[in-house]
Order: sequence, then structure tokens, then C-alpha cells
Amino acid sequence: MTSSPWQSRLKALGPGLLWAGAAIGVSHLVQSTRAGASYGFALVWVVIIANLFKYTAFEFGPRYAAAMGESLLDGYQRVGKWALPTFLILTFGTMWTLQAAVTIVTAGLANKIFGLNLSPVVWSAIILAICAGILTIGKYPLLDKLIKIIIVVLSISTIFAVIAAVSHGSSISADFIPPEVWSVAGISFIVALIGWMPSAIDISVWHSLWTIERRKETGSAPALKDALFDFRLGYFGTGALALGFVTLGALIMYGTGETFAGSGGVFAGQLISLYTSTLGEWSYLLVAVAAFTAMFSTTLTVTDAFPRVLTRSTELVFPDKIAGGDNKHLYWIWMVIVLGGSLVIIGLFISGMTALVDLATTLAFLTAPILAYINYRAVTGPWMPDAARPGSKLLLFNWVSMIFLAGFALFFLVWRFILN
Repeated sequence: MTSSPWQSRLKALGPGLLWAGAAIGVSHLVQSTRAGASYGFALVWVVIIANLFKYTAFEFGPRYAAAMGESLLDGYQRVGKWALPTFLILTFGTMWTLQAAVTIVTAGLANKIFGLNLSPVVWSAIILAICAGILTIGKYPLLDKLIKIIIVVLSISTIFAVIAAVSHGSSISADFIPPEVWSVAGISFIVALIGWMPSAIDISVWHSLWTIERRKETGSAPALKDALFDFRLGYFGTGALALGFVTLGALIMYGTGETFAGSGGVFAGQLISLYTSTLGEWSYLLVAVAAFTAMFSTTLTVTDAFPRVLTRSTELVFPDKIAGGDNKHLYWIWMVIVLGGSLVIIGLFISGMTALVDLATTLAFLTAPILAYINYRAVTGPWMPDAARPGSKLLLFNWVSMIFLAGFALFFLVWRFILN
């Protein structure tokens, strides 16, 4: 008996929502809200362009995994001896900063919600320990189920908040002078915003690994159209939510003279107040839970992703020494390394959360063109089945996207280190 199209789509549903869970965090809750709070609706075009020009790089992850039955990391091996080492160098250059950035924002929210007088480092350690515990007990199936619930809660609460903000109207004071977008601060923020909008391109690799795990869990290989439906649902959903967070920042904070603090704890309080000022104090608990679950989902998915990526990379780099098996010990060794390093970074940036976020997002921005090119090579190689290859229009758009990402990165480097 053959399953209906919707049954096959539901069976494939999961990796795209995990992708969304990883993406909807700092880029949305922090950066998009800051964009609206600092520049009103002037940076909406940045959010839209970033989502458009990163689409193909992200889409190639589930496309490759569904067609080949292996992760993009295996594809990198096929591309050439240089591709996987390049990815690993970029990963080691960003992973501790990325993990630290998402964790410290989650820690700030936890401190605000639960009211315990603990330092950000202690809160971060507790959160990371909880994430590691969830992954130990439930592994991928529990991760998949939790993220689906969290995404639904976050989406509903954000939609209600945006509706209330629109009803509330603008909060601009009469003597407010709009800031200049094309200034040193403005361009630096645009770069940081694009860096993680909708997320770092590294997540395309994570997505491919989650697609393989979903395949193992269900016992069936997803059709390409079902894998892409799952991806697009998560991708365009996160894009819509990003615009929602820009709207919240623009209507509630822009023009009031209030700016986001650099401390994670203070920032968390401002963020929750942003919601409650529109919905009313009655909504504090709902909003606090929604904000925390948004960041916790990101921290949880990132905590799983880096060890999963590094485990498979180790297997590919050292095939003779690590042959076969599930290599569970590698996963946990890498988790200890990633989480331990991120706690050190958090300790160093304990009072400069927004600086840490901007650093992480800028690094992601500068590495985006390189990863986009490697992904392109993986899905256009001779090993890809003809039916799964990107069409000519998608490939053309991919070249336009890569040129934009590379050109903007070059512009930033010249502007930052030569012209200033």
C-alpha cells in the first residue's frame, strides 16, 4: 500500500524544523529585534536579501542528503581533498564563539525568568548540562519531538505579539532624530545582521546530518520533493518570523531613546519587556517561556550539531583508524571539547553579550561565500543523480547569490581595514 503525498511529507518532516530551531535564536530574537529598535524598518531589505541570497546554499544540504543518502560532509570529500579541511578550519574558527553566543543569551533569559542570583557562567554551565542530558537520554528522536513543540509555541506567541504591536502603533518621540544607516556603526551592524540571517551557512551541513538521522529513525528514505518541502517550511517560516521581530523592535523601541544593553541579563529583561509592553503584564509568563524556549531550542540544536559534525568529520579524515561502528564515544568527546571551550569564551565576554554576538555573526558573514561555493560543488558533481541536480534557473540564482555574498564580504574587508 502506497502512502499519500501528505503522509510521505509528514514522515520526512523534522530536519527542516530542527534547522528552524537552530536558526530562530540570536539572529531573530537578538539581531532582528535590534535592527528594528535601532533603525526602525530601514533594514527590512537587509533581512529579505539575506534570506533570498542564502537560500540555495541552505537548500543544497537536504537536496544532497536526500539524493545521495549521505551528509554534505561526505560530499565535501567527493569535491576534493581541500574541501573538508577548509570546512573544518572554518568550523574550528567559529564553533566556540557561536556556541557561546547562543548559550549566554539563553542564560540571560533563564536568570531573568527564574530569578536565581547566579552568574552568567554558572547559568550557561547549567543550560549546557541540561542540553547534554536531553541528548544523552533521548538522542535524536527526543530532540526532534521537542523542537516541533517549541517551534509551534514560539510561532503562535510571536504572531500574537506582532498583531498587538501593530495595534499599539509607533512609539517614536517627537524630538527623535533617526540614526544614519550608512555609518561605521550602521554598516558594521548590517554585516552582523547578514551573518546570521537566517543563520550561518554551516547549518546546511547540520541539516544534511539530521536528514540522515531522520532516515534512520523512520526506516525510509525521503523523496527529494518531501525533503525540500520540509526544508522550505522551516526556511520561509523563519524568514517571516524575522520580519516579525523587526516589526516588534521598530514599533515598540525605535525612537524611544532606549537601547539594548550589552549584559545578557539586562538584555533579557529588555527583550521580555518589549513583548509585555504590547500584550500587557498578564502575558509575562507566556512571553518569557516563548522567548526562553526560542533560545533554548537554538542552544539545544547547536549542542547536538557540532559534536555530530565533528564526529562524522573525524570518521572521514581518519577512515583507517576509525572504521565502522557508531563511534558514540567520539560524539561525547567532541561535545566536551565544544562545550568546555564555549564556557571559556563566555567567561571572557561575561559583560559584553552584544559584542560577542556581533563577533560571531561577522565571522559567519565572512565565511559564507566559501561554504556556499563548496555546497554548490557538492550538488553539481558527477556523483549527483540527474533527477536531483539543481535546475538551470536555480544554478543561475545560486551564482548571483555567491557573487553577492563574496562581493559584500570583500566590500566589508576593504571598508573596515583600508578605508577606515
